[in-house]
Amino acid sequence: MKTNLSMVKSALESYASETNLTELQVVEKLNQYYFNKKVNKNITLYKKGKKKVREITKDLKISHRRFYAILDAKKIAYTKYNKNKEEADHQD
Repeated sequence: MKTNLSMVKSALESYASETNLTELQVVEKLNQYYFNKKVNKNITLYKKGKKKVREITKDLKISHRRFYAILDAKKIAYTKYNKNKEEADHQD
């Protein structure tokens, strides 16, 4: 395990030196890449109805608002529970 980690570190350092980025910037880009990959996987399951928003936000460790913002950015239609609308309907 230690040799694999040292290989990853050396590859990270060499890539950082080639692209004139710091190691932390490279790690941040990798983090964004894998987060987006996981989001896209969960969105496909959401579209198929196999996964609910609650489960997705728990897996990704993000808030519901952020997930809905991601859906808006990707222009994906969704239905959202609106408590104020239902209260207005009951008051009529």
